[in-house]
Amino acid sequence: MVTKDMGIMEVVQEYPQLIEVFRRFDMGCVGCLAANYESIEQGANAHEVNIDALMIALNAAL
Repeated sequence: MVTKDMGIMEVVQEYPQLIEVFRRFDMGCVGCLAANYESIEQGANAHEVNIDALMIALNAAL
């Protein structure tokens, strides 16, 4: 299970299939330097993404 406090790159490295979910939410996290130190929640806030919807989508993709 992915949680909002997990690091973006930590999640992407362990579950590369989630890259597409981030892209669907207009979060180009893989190419972003901030993704190396931001949590999923911090990234979502920076991109004005609904964190609850994002978390549902990420975990559904697992």
